[in-house]
Amino acid sequence: MNNDKILVVTDSSSSLPEELIKELDIRVIPLWLIWDDHCYQDGVDIDPHTFYQRLRTSESLPSSTQPSAVEFKEFFRKLTDECSGIVNVLASSKISGTVESAEAAKDFAPGLQIRVVDSLFSAMGEGLVAVAAARAAASGKAIDEVVAVAENTRDHTHLLFVVDTLEYLHKGGRIGGAKRLLGTALNIKPILHFEDGTIQPLSQTRTKSRGIEELLNIAAERLGAGVMAEAAVVHVDCPEEGRSLVEKVKERFNPPLVHLSDVSPVVGTHVGPGALGLAFYSIL
Repeated sequence: MNNDKILVVTDSSSSLPEELIKELDIRVIPLWLIWDDHCYQDGVDIDPHTFYQRLRTSESLPSSTQPSAVEFKEFFRKLTDECSGIVNVLASSKISGTVESAEAAKDFAPGLQIRVVDSLFSAMGEGLVAVAAARAAASGKAIDEVVAVAENTRDHTHLLFVVDTLEYLHKGGRIGGAKRLLGTALNIKPILHFEDGTIQPLSQTRTKSRGIEELLNIAAERLGAGVMAEAAVVHVDCPEEGRSLVEKVKERFNPPLVHLSDVSPVVGTHVGPGALGLAFYSIL
């Protein structure tokens, strides 16, 4: 066992770019997709491009589920010789049972300090929290300090997104307070956000281009007098639109880092192809 090293674990719904995973030695436990009686490990057995091609034409929709406590137990066991502690930054407990599974498993890894942080987000909202925790761990901070960095970053993080349709959120049961928009879903492009771990409506526009502009305006309002410290653009099978949004974010807010991420199939299942999002956190 490495008596000093703290590892950060996140789940695949964080949709972290591979370069960040490698650079910061973040470990990723996959969620599960169930589609027509077949089970796939998210990001392992099915890649995003193949998944979204199928999703656009399939008559059936997949469902998703969290890793079990047994899977977390085995995941922790394999890390025992590499570290003295693990900080888990996981998808919002309001939309996933991943936090619950990790909590149930942490007592089965004797000798390891294990902490579980509910990110209250998914996609790169969750991802930015995991990245901040991993940087803290790499700098030599103790496990409770790493947790404190994760929680502070979470409390200053925002995740805004515009979707082409509410159909996928509705069928997947993740629609939250946006349910009231369903009656006009065919005629609008809803702008949604995570609020206290659930998906809630913010605004709505008639076109996607106006939705993106509104998303940027809302980000500016959220920042106020603060500075965008780091940001991530996420897209669901629309990379050109994702790259365009990255440039708009750079031009308007000039953050030191803007990541581009294609969301994992588990997240894409619930928001649907064509969704675009912006995750960021601020400093004063």
